[in-house]
Amino acid sequence: MRNKTQNNESQSNTSQGNLMDTGAEHLSPFRYLAKAKPLSMADQHMNGISLFILIVFILLSTGGAVIMDNLKIKDWIIFAVYIPLLLKGFYLFFAIQVARQWEKAVVLRMGKMRGLRGPGLFWIVPILDTITTWIDHRVMVTPFSAEKTLTRDTVPVNVDAVLFWLVWDAEKAALEVENYRAAIAWASQTALREVIGQMTLADILIGRNKMDADLQRIIDERTTPWGITVQSVEIRDIVIPADLEDAMSRQAQAERERQARVILGESEMQIAASFAEASKAYINNPTALHLRAMNMLFEGLKEKGALVIVPSSAVDTMNLGGISGITAMAQQNIDKIQ
Repeated sequence: MRNKTQNNESQSNTSQGNLMDTGAEHLSPFRYLAKAKPLSMADQHMNGISLFILIVFILLSTGGAVIMDNLKIKDWIIFAVYIPLLLKGFYLFFAIQVARQWEKAVVLRMGKMRGLRGPGLFWIVPILDTITTWIDHRVMVTPFSAEKTLTRDTVPVNVDAVLFWLVWDAEKAALEVENYRAAIAWASQTALREVIGQMTLADILIGRNKMDADLQRIIDERTTPWGITVQSVEIRDIVIPADLEDAMSRQAQAERERQARVILGESEMQIAASFAEASKAYINNPTALHLRAMNMLFEGLKEKGALVIVPSSAVDTMNLGGISGITAMAQQNIDKIQ
C-alpha cells in the first residue's frame, strides 16, 4: 500500500511539474525559439583560419616526430620538438578570432572589461582573455504576445505584436543585463499587458497607431539603460472572445438597420414636402387640377388592358367619374363607326 501511495504521489508531482512547464512555455514571449536550430561553424565562431593553422601544426609535429623516430633520434628530443609545436598550434587556434561584419566580441581579461573587438580578425590571449558574448548589431525581430489580458472595461483579449530593435551600445548590453534578448522579450510582454489594461476595447480596436506609439515609448525607456533602442512596434492581431464578437456583430447589424430606417423616413419626409409644394399650384386653379387628372387617366389607359384604380375621394373632387364616362362613350362611338 505504501508503495502504491508513493507511486501515485510521484506521478501527480510529475504531472503537475509538466503542467507548470507547459504553462511557462505557453506564456513565454519567445516560445518560438523553444526548438533549438543546429548551429553552423560560423555561428559557433569557429573560424577557418585558426582551424587550418591547427591542422598544419598537428601535421608538422606528427610528421616531424615520425621522421625523427626513423632517424633513431632520442625520444626526449622528439618530445621536445613535438610538444611545443602542438602547443603552439592550439595557442594560435584559440588566439585567432574572427568577428563578422555585424558582430562585436566582448573581451574580458581576468574578469575585467578589456574592450570590444571586431568586426574582422583580432587576437586574444588564451587563458587570460575570455569572450563572454558576441553582440549582434543588426535589427532584430522579436514576436511577443499577451493572452487573456483584461482591458480597462474588463474584456479579455489576446494581442500579438512584433518588436523591431537593435543594440547601439554593445558594452552596456553585455554588462548591464544578463541576457538582453530574453530581457527585451519579457519587457515587451509586460509593457503590452500594461498598455492593454489602460485602454478600452474600442480604443484598442480603432487606435492601433496610438497603441504602437505607447508601446515603443515604454519599451524604449526600459531598454535604453541596456544599450538597446526600439525602432518600432507593430500590432499584428487582436483576438476577442467569440461570444463578444457575435454580440458586436449583432450590434453592428442593428445599427445598420436603424440607419436604413432613418434614411427611409427622411426620404418619405422629402417626398411629402415635394407633394405639399406641388399641391399649392392647384389650390386656386381647378382647371389645372382637372387637366392633370385627365393626363393621369390618359397615361393609365394608354396601355391595352390597363386597369386604373382611383380613390373615391379623387373621383368626387376632380370629377373623374364624368370624365371617365365621356371617355367610355367616345370609345363606344368609335367602335360602332369602325
